[in-house]
Amino acid sequence: MARVPLRRDASAASGGGVSGYPPFRLQWGGLGIRAGPRPVGLPVARVFLIVLRVSRKAGKQKNLSTINVDSSGLQMSLPAKAENVAVVRHAIAGLAERIGMDEASTADLKTVVTEACMNVVVHAYPEGETGLLKVDVVPDGSGLTVAVRDFGRGISPRPNVDRPSLRIGLALIAALSSSFEIRGGVERGTEIRMHVPLTSRPVFDTEAQAAPSPPVPEATELTVGPPELVGPVLSRALTALAARHEITVDRISDAMLLSDAISAAAPSRFADGHVRLSIADRPEGVELKVGPMAAGAAAGLRESLSLPDVGGSLETLADEVRTESDRDGEYLVVAFAATAS
Repeated sequence: MARVPLRRDASAASGGGVSGYPPFRLQWGGLGIRAGPRPVGLPVARVFLIVLRVSRKAGKQKNLSTINVDSSGLQMSLPAKAENVAVVRHAIAGLAERIGMDEASTADLKTVVTEACMNVVVHAYPEGETGLLKVDVVPDGSGLTVAVRDFGRGISPRPNVDRPSLRIGLALIAALSSSFEIRGGVERGTEIRMHVPLTSRPVFDTEAQAAPSPPVPEATELTVGPPELVGPVLSRALTALAARHEITVDRISDAMLLSDAISAAAPSRFADGHVRLSIADRPEGVELKVGPMAAGAAAGLRESLSLPDVGGSLETLADEVRTESDRDGEYLVVAFAATAS
């Protein structure tokens, strides 16, 4: 096998790299790996060359592309083919071992990287089309953040696919990562981003060690803004909840009229123009509570429902209107009763 020439990157001349280690470049035919600093780059370069040898013997060198490693981590661009997943997996494992990731976490890392890359291979591009697979890896003090991206149609179900992967999918990635998210859209590609810690998490009794869940509100809580969004959101949410009860169409229409009036006046009672409210679904009917608001704001909002020209108030459209207060502020409460059975 021909000796791989070692050639300095142009940035080395200007003192590139960190901790006294300049970047360097290896060339293998038309393929390249840019690495630096050496303590991070060398393990990745070794793995890259080993996989290249294997691929060359198998006649698959044309499937490989470029790996770039710099002081911020590792970036890879490859054709989205199943045989290239091993290149990604081993290159990232070399980086993980160099920064001190333990054996269990490295095994988890290999698993989630394999699964994410196979999702690109199988799901991202149309049948018979080979697209781009991009992988970015950024080390930090607590582990590695890996982003796997495609530029195809995104991850979507494909029936009757013989999938040469772990067949467990995104649930496995979520289980083995300390954090996990998906970004993208139809025909805009997909990015799977996950963080794997340096040290594997100990397995505890799930019931004894489970983190407490956030409190569940008794009502549907909403914060809506800017002001022009309040009316459409409130009227739809209020009528959807009211429709669960034995409430006549006329009463639902009354609820919509009153919610429109409240939506028009409420934003001025909140300093940021974002209205905070809740809608409680109870056996006796639906209760809308607007607030908390500053002192005097609830009374002012109630006053805005009056109709001085006709000598009445829109309050009559509801079964009850009242103001309340607690340590957080004041509230305007509007109730619509269900029809008695």
